[in-house]
Amino acid sequence: MTDETPRPLIQPITVRRGLGDHDVQGNFWQKVGGRPTFEKLVRRFYEGVQTDEVIWPMYPADDLEGAIQRLTGFLEQYWGGPTTYSDERGHPRLRMRHAPFPITPLARERWLVHMRAAVDSLELSPLDDATLWGYLDRAAHAMTNTAGE
Repeated sequence: MTDETPRPLIQPITVRRGLGDHDVQGNFWQKVGGRPTFEKLVRRFYEGVQTDEVIWPMYPADDLEGAIQRLTGFLEQYWGGPTTYSDERGHPRLRMRHAPFPITPLARERWLVHMRAAVDSLELSPLDDATLWGYLDRAAHAMTNTAGE
């Protein structure tokens, strides 16, 4: 090719899984710091949720620590950590567990605001941040179960 010849647009590919169904760069849970990282994420998330008049009423104020441990355990297991969540609670069944709560687009966006702040507090590498955030964003959209405000 000469300098005048336009180069073809080559779209990059992302290889997400390697042997053992781990991220191709290794176990994500281990890579980002294991339980301390996920517990920091969830505790920071709940700090924000407690100040949110839209979504805080959906959370168990009388069992906040239990909610923290359940979300931490779920995320740890999803990202390759211990299977404590399923060992104690069975299959995650996220949509079923969230069905009793009216998760509107507004509630979803408020959840994402607090989760984004929590992810930012981890100061992950850009790739790890994008990997984690991509999942959280998709999960939040999947949990939306009503169009009402």
